[in-house]
Amino acid sequence: MIALTSLASATEGGGSMYPMGAENFMVGAMPPPGFYGQVYGQRYQADRLRDNDGKALPLDFSLEANVIAPRLVWVTEQELLGGKLAFHSIVPLVDLKVSINGESQRKREVGDITIGAGLGYHLSEKSHVAVGLDVFAPTGKFDRDELANIGRNHWTIQPVAAFTHVDPEGLNVDVKAMYDFNTRNSDTDYRSGQELHADYSLGWGVGSGWVLGVGGYVYQQTTTDKVNDDRVEDNKGRAFAIGPSVKYTSSDGWFLTAKWQQESGVRNRPEGEAYWLKLTFPL
Repeated sequence: MIALTSLASATEGGGSMYPMGAENFMVGAMPPPGFYGQVYGQRYQADRLRDNDGKALPLDFSLEANVIAPRLVWVTEQELLGGKLAFHSIVPLVDLKVSINGESQRKREVGDITIGAGLGYHLSEKSHVAVGLDVFAPTGKFDRDELANIGRNHWTIQPVAAFTHVDPEGLNVDVKAMYDFNTRNSDTDYRSGQELHADYSLGWGVGSGWVLGVGGYVYQQTTTDKVNDDRVEDNKGRAFAIGPSVKYTSSDGWFLTAKWQQESGVRNRPEGEAYWLKLTFPL
């Protein structure tokens, strides 16, 4: 969702296809067969760019991204390899503003669309696992001469594994681990390195549908970027984020999660904070 094409930083523009920290409680628990709607809402703000040593670059920089991303999930009756087969698609609607040293640009467009398939397993009444493969398609607009780009102009293939332990009046643990394989941006001949990252949540069920806890993400770029097949050294990205997280489950079958997360330990990327809302409901 975030591409700052005029800056040299980890991965092209210092951004990623996946919006880090998007997931929260219940990420690994696939619901019963049927159609489900989800709506993600995000506000991300950053005013610092960190270099390879973690120092802020001497730039007058600010970034603001507001996103609404509807998602359609279809859990089928079909079983494959012992798990329920499901499909999903996400279409992000992005309002992005970037300012660097007095220059500013704002765009409001549809971003890069995600499609994917997965399998859900119920290990017990409280413990659940989901595995899958997501594909990020370069459907958003990209212009190498623009300051801000919502589209990243390359494909990303992302294997996914998620685990959920849910207890309405006890411990709740959620982890979604992902690994990104990025293809080359044909307009810039830039290929971003591979990325390992995970969203997490840890909370305690206090009854009446409420879970209170913390959540965030961890991120590490694992391979170097390449430009015109030449390696870009000392620019691997890294970040960690944490903040309060809450979930409410209604008696009507829908649930809402919310969190705030502050980034720290950042290398070669923007550093800021994010607010997230996620509504899930049966159709």
